Amino acid sequence: MIIGVPKETKQDEYRVAMLPVGVEELTRRGHQVLVQRGAGTGSGLPDEAYATSGAEIVPSAEEVFGNAELIVKVKEPLPAEWPLLRDEQIVFTYFHLAASRDLTKALLDTGIIAVAYETLRGPKGDLPLLTPMSEVAGRMSIQEGAKYLERPQEGRGILLGGVPGVAPAHIVILGGGVVGKNAAQIAAGFQSDAVILDINVERLRYLEDIMPANVNTLFSDRHNLYEQLSRADLVIGSVLIPGGRAPQLVSSEDLKNMKPGSVIIDVAIDQGGCFETSKPTTHSKPTYIVEDVVHYCVTNMPGAVGRTSTFALCNVTFPYVAMIADGALQRKTGIGPALESAINIWGGRLTNKAVADAFQLNYVDLAEI
Repeated sequence: MIIGVPKETKQDEYRVAMLPVGVEELTRRGHQVLVQRGAGTGSGLPDEAYATSGAEIVPSAEEVFGNAELIVKVKEPLPAEWPLLRDEQIVFTYFHLAASRDLTKALLDTGIIAVAYETLRGPKGDLPLLTPMSEVAGRMSIQEGAKYLERPQEGRGILLGGVPGVAPAHIVILGGGVVGKNAAQIAAGFQSDAVILDINVERLRYLEDIMPANVNTLFSDRHNLYEQLSRADLVIGSVLIPGGRAPQLVSSEDLKNMKPGSVIIDVAIDQGGCFETSKPTTHSKPTYIVEDVVHYCVTNMPGAVGRTSTFALCNVTFPYVAMIADGALQRKTGIGPALESAINIWGGRLTNKAVADAFQLNYVDLAEI
């Protein structure tokens, strides 16, 4: 199979979808790998490293998309890339379709097979291709929150850990999943005062057991949420519905209950965000202010730490890239439950029910295809 690795075109995106060692392994299996010139530069991976590993370095995205049967990316295809996609071409990347009806409709029109990192289920029902980027984003959320709480960034002028005689920042984390857990661990390291809210009591018990004394847990109901928002210096939104749109937990009216200069980091913005006032931003222009609350809603947070993120991502995606390249999507081979859960679109038919429900589009069970 011919596998293509294009250079990412999303603003301030420095990740790449394959490491040179992945190229070497694929070529050993008899596949051909096309890598667009400069694709790995943002992650410190020069073209020479890919060429030495057996890749053919090509000058343009048009050449990659035009020749490859399997496209391996990091972020969803942008509008400029839509015309390059073709019927039955396999695209393996983060799609986050529930956040964009336009993207969903455009990809349905192309006839591609869209295999999404974020909905691929592991044997224990986990999300192994989402987990490493959730870990990165969770840890970054505290790092970015610390920055934007500084007064020159229009924050409250709060040091996360405080100093002797001065209280630390109060951090509220919505959701106790992978993002929330990692955010809480970094918040604890900063010696801040953190609270995790979740509706899963068993998860809260687990987090209570593993977290240090400066991280507490609360059941997420309307009263607890409202009270915590009034105390918060920094709020991390990390609620996930796999494949579906994130629930909006905080309304625009709720912001009036927050302190002026407090900061929101909406990690769920890739799936539409969990604050009513959230809208996508970029690393170049990461924040805006609503009701005196600083909003940070960057849709590709891990892209800023491209080298760390690239290695973490490729460590988990490559086995599935190899499976697809070796023919796992062919009927005679059998797809298997992991890749089956990752297929969101197959040749103009929407096979992810959460996305179909989000936009009232027709859903087709993959088994029927």
